[in-house]
Amino acid sequence: GNYIVFFPSYKYLKDVYEEFVQAYPHLNVIEQQSEMTEQDREDFLDLFSEKPEKTLVAFCVLGGIFAEGIDLKGSRLIGTVIVGVGLPQLSVRQNIIKDYFDVKNSQGFQYAYLYPGMNKVLQAAGRVIRSENDIGAVLLIDDRYSQSNYLRLLPRHWLPYKKVKTCEALEKVLKSFWALFICQ
Repeated sequence: GNYIVFFPSYKYLKDVYEEFVQAYPHLNVIEQQSEMTEQDREDFLDLFSEKPEKTLVAFCVLGGIFAEGIDLKGSRLIGTVIVGVGLPQLSVRQNIIKDYFDVKNSQGFQYAYLYPGMNKVLQAAGRVIRSENDIGAVLLIDDRYSQSNYLRLLPRHWLPYKKVKTCEALEKVLKSFWALFICQ
């Protein structure tokens, strides 16, 4: 099936992309470019075919043009992998928000960084399930997701979740997950 892997930055995306295509030459791998015309975007999305013969893995930026507002229903997209927790970069603007909410309710970090970051994560994860008939997996890659301040922001229907530490364990969990739906 088709997957999108979301990265926190273009640099991170590029670094992993170069290693990934070397390690997995049998997969069809594409990457979001920092500058894409409307036609480039349409061509990119057209690569997500229904019931693909070969796995497609798309590398995209979290919070970017493919992280929200796209509809890849059915088997056009069966999973997202989200690397990181989506925190905005440190900036004067974010620090002004942080300072304001620190004074108002002692929750500056939450309002300036945590909530906007998790909003990006949930938007990206939402690319998988677009209708009541869609089935898919969301993989969250960051130990912080198991911390209570992040965990409490995840949708309840995602719980309980499976925490894995190795590629072998991930493969086992995904095979078990997909076996539930292949038999139906």
